[in-house]
Amino acid sequence: MAFAYEACLAGIAIVVATAALASIVTALAIRYAHHRRLFDLPGQRRAHRVPTPRGGGIAIVVAMVAGGCACMAGEGTTWLVLLLPPVLGVAGVGWLDDHGGLSALKRFVVHVLAAAWMVAGAILLQDALPPHVARAGALMPLAAVAAALAVVWSINLHNFMDGLNGLLTLQAMFVLAVLAALALLRGVPGGMPMLVCGAACAGFLPFNFPRARIFMGDVGSGVLGFVVGAGVLWQAMHPDIAPTSGLVLCSAFVTDATCTLVSRMLHGRRWYSAHREHLYQWLVRCGFSHARIVALYMGWNLLVALPVVGWMNRVPHPSMSTTLVPAITVHAVALAAWWFGKRWCLRHVRERSAHAAA
Repeated sequence: MAFAYEACLAGIAIVVATAALASIVTALAIRYAHHRRLFDLPGQRRAHRVPTPRGGGIAIVVAMVAGGCACMAGEGTTWLVLLLPPVLGVAGVGWLDDHGGLSALKRFVVHVLAAAWMVAGAILLQDALPPHVARAGALMPLAAVAAALAVVWSINLHNFMDGLNGLLTLQAMFVLAVLAALALLRGVPGGMPMLVCGAACAGFLPFNFPRARIFMGDVGSGVLGFVVGAGVLWQAMHPDIAPTSGLVLCSAFVTDATCTLVSRMLHGRRWYSAHREHLYQWLVRCGFSHARIVALYMGWNLLVALPVVGWMNRVPHPSMSTTLVPAITVHAVALAAWWFGKRWCLRHVRERSAHAAA
């Protein structure tokens, strides 16, 4: 009992220290951005109206790495070998891109290598996988490719969705906090590292929402995408947690990013170029404030995603067969909400343009 109490206090101390470190480094990042003139300027594809420093996500990365190393110190080096190199790689290309721009191809290559490192390392280091996953046999190569592609898409979709004050930060905090709670309640390893990652976001949040004193930049959005993707995969492999929990928790972001990408491809647009066609960007064009849009996305998380995840995990050892239908239903409803929301925004913008012309 005394050991459990001390471990709990140590965990709380690490979480608090991680959040504090993120806040301190964010304050330093603001000064650094001003010194280096790293500003995002207002423009047609931007949702802000004043020049704002970028690159604040480095604070999330520094705090996340420090806190993660602290809470994994007693668990051996396996997790550090699997996660630290890809996190630093994704952060590195994001940091360089924030300072002057890298080609999309170079960033994509690093993202693929980061995902491949984690997935291949987990397979080679068998103690990193739950026993039933390690015995997958002939299906392992196919599952590994699918997992790596999922992580690459997670990195990029979170980058796409980082366009409003606090939106990505709060989304990552929500997903990581719920995954951490599920892991800790079910005795699954990995709960504390995810909680620490959420704490790093919490330390950055006051500088980014409701008024942005600094933007996260690619250095932060890419790493959060990698961490969320890795967390969702890790949770899905454990039989004590509903395997589709992470997909439901990420439903708002996955739907907006994926539907927007598919829509642009179907309409023959340069889908890989910058744009302002995500639903949250259309809502900005309709006159919604950043805070109001963030409230809509977080409302979906709290009123739809969270109750469904709680229901799916109401019994021990939930199976894929009993949780797949709720997950599909949530994404179907999210798709409908995206479609109707997009139609409403298009009609609203046309009406405003017609009134202005008159």
